[in-house]
Amino acid sequence: MTECINTFETSPVSVREKQAVRFLYNTIPGRLLLCLLVKAAVSKLAGSLMDSPATRVFIRGFIRRNNINIEEYRDVKYRSFNDFFVREINGELRPFPDNDCDVAAPCDGKLTAYQITEDCVFRIKNSIYSVGDLLQDRDLADEFINGVCLVFRLTPDDYHRYSYIDDGEILRREQIKGVLHTVRPISQEKHKVYSQNAREYTFIHTRNFGKVIQMEVGALFVGRIVNHMGESAVKRGDEKGMFQFGGSSVIMLFQEDSIALDEALYENTLLNKETIVRMGSKIGEKM
Repeated sequence: MTECINTFETSPVSVREKQAVRFLYNTIPGRLLLCLLVKAAVSKLAGSLMDSPATRVFIRGFIRRNNINIEEYRDVKYRSFNDFFVREINGELRPFPDNDCDVAAPCDGKLTAYQITEDCVFRIKNSIYSVGDLLQDRDLADEFINGVCLVFRLTPDDYHRYSYIDDGEILRREQIKGVLHTVRPISQEKHKVYSQNAREYTFIHTRNFGKVIQMEVGALFVGRIVNHMGESAVKRGDEKGMFQFGGSSVIMLFQEDSIALDEALYENTLLNKETIVRMGSKIGEKM
């Protein structure tokens, strides 16, 4: 059903990057430094610095290290590294399925899929997540009992814009303050990053898939989630927003019996694998 690649290590990470993350999360001096770095204000400052025209010098090396095919993106002159980071892809390269009953990925990313239990929790690695804590709303969380949670982990090589998966009406928007851990697996083993990190979510009544939560989660040095605040009615495939500078995540919550996912997604998740998907790729169907 899905057109994707399955792998344990989904993102091109340099030895230096791995060493830096291990230092921050596995050593006492690193954890002391991490207490400062995860503060939202620090990440926002780092992100703001990337708006400077001087940061254009980082673009070429970033493309090389992350194996980015720049020919897939619009040919424009970038004003800063952040301007490059939120670059727009050539539209025809991320088409949504013609069948409106197909569930499409809202973004590029490394996907894992989880069943939400009767207690309204799901498990990621060593952490048990409460949907109520994730949304900071227990009543809303109860609407997703026995539903499905999808986590799309974006890495630097991904396209960092995301879209709506269906026509619908926005019922509610929320912003939740928090810290900004990296979303790399090493952090997920030690922290409940998705319920600790700063995040925003939109509660949508969709035409084909019922009520859906689409949440954007910030990450280390990604202090800016830029959502477009337009009309309450949304359209399938329309851009919802973008992440500026770094890796981040999009979380989707679906109600019970609303969608049927490709079983390979669950199987890969159980094997501690992520599934590489691209925005618009089919990952399931309407039930």
